[in-house]
Amino acid sequence: MGLLIQLTMSLNSSTLLNERNAQGAKRNTECLESLLQSPSSVQDNPLQQLQLASQEVLEKAKKSGRSKCPQCHSSRMFYCYTCFVPVETVPTKEIPTVKLPLKIDIIKHPNETDGKSTAVHAKLLAPDDVTIYKYPCIPEYEEKRHEIALIFPGPNSVSVKDIAFHLQKYTKKSVCSSDDDCSREPLPKQAKTEPEEEKNPNECISSSRSEGTRLKKIIFIDSTWNQTNKIITDERLQGLLQIELKTRKTCFWRHQKGTPDAYLSTIEAIYYFLVDYHQEILKESYKGQYDNLLFFFSFMYTLIKDAKCCAGKK
Repeated sequence: MGLLIQLTMSLNSSTLLNERNAQGAKRNTECLESLLQSPSSVQDNPLQQLQLASQEVLEKAKKSGRSKCPQCHSSRMFYCYTCFVPVETVPTKEIPTVKLPLKIDIIKHPNETDGKSTAVHAKLLAPDDVTIYKYPCIPEYEEKRHEIALIFPGPNSVSVKDIAFHLQKYTKKSVCSSDDDCSREPLPKQAKTEPEEEKNPNECISSSRSEGTRLKKIIFIDSTWNQTNKIITDERLQGLLQIELKTRKTCFWRHQKGTPDAYLSTIEAIYYFLVDYHQEILKESYKGQYDNLLFFFSFMYTLIKDAKCCAGKK
């Protein structure tokens, strides 16, 4: 009887092992098919359309493993998220540099985990145009609010295409507050002697662009959505023009549970804002000028996606 039970258990174990092997083979096949990227999956993944610099340096760094930060000597992968520099196995000269049309301030919540934040990507790839501040140590923006805007959704937020119109109002307010003559009564209107000529549409576009380019700096908040209230209610950010981005689907692998997939990571928000700004305000066709801002993001996205696939996760 005992021998029969052992034999039955052995057969069951063998059958279970064969089933697991079959499932594993199926997952590997599915993973391989996924890596080959069918046309439909390319459409579902916008990152595949980016015009990026060669990521060979990241491939080599991935194979060699973690390396030291040249400044603090901590062990890191690809870059040091505290010193904002690439590690020793990722030469700075092999990392693309992106020139931005305006300055960017990133206000980072003190409880935001450094290693999980994508804000560092912006600093690494656009070092001359990006500054990261850890809250509550942030600049005073009041004197410059006619040329600064804050990316944050809300009832008073405006779209990117409306920046020019609203900045014009902010500029007039700023000029009036510093002009002693603003309190004077306006001069009486004079009768028209000739009918006004209609404005040239091209002149209107040019004027709109001129107002839009008065925007010198854009502010992003780097934190979880649950942490934003402490920063957004800070008196130093009050009175700034707030901008809400178009709805886009995030590709972030650390997407917060329970939040819509339209909640972007910091580097995604920066990238999509600049693309919209380039088209809506600068009135220029977009040809991938800021794609390299997603140089690290896209590589890590693919790396994690492939790892999940080969592990049998959805």
